[in-house]
Amino acid sequence: MSVRNDVSPDTLGVELTEDGIVVEYTDGREVFYNGIPKKVQDTLRTRPGKLVQVLVTDPTETEGVMTYVNDRKTHDEILESSGVGRIIVEPGEEEELFPGVTVRSEGYAVEVDADPEIARGRVFVFEEDELGERSFEFVNEDENDESDADD
Repeated sequence: MSVRNDVSPDTLGVELTEDGIVVEYTDGREVFYNGIPKKVQDTLRTRPGKLVQVLVTDPTETEGVMTYVNDRKTHDEILESSGVGRIIVEPGEEEELFPGVTVRSEGYAVEVDADPEIARGRVFVFEEDELGERSFEFVNEDENDESDADD
């Protein structure tokens, strides 16, 4: 396997729909993340070996930046042309992706900590492989209490 480098993300178009999230890459392609993300707080530990993607929107929720965490498969040129970033975090290390969003590698799992208020936008994490995908949204405690009341 060849060595992969960190790649800085570009601003991408984002559309939040009632069925999921649409991200438009800088090369014009779109990807749809199906379903309503599960609300989480503080720290999310992803399943080991999954492709982990972190999306942080701007306050208008129409633009954002996306970064792959520990993706060693995608070629640098593909990421650069799509506007998606990448960061490689070695086991035991921690990196700040954006203000209010940090990631760390624990074995083969990735842990994400996020505070949407500090990030000044919405923070989503997508976890996927060839068998399926899961999505999460970081919320502050008061937002999670409101959503629990709706259940």
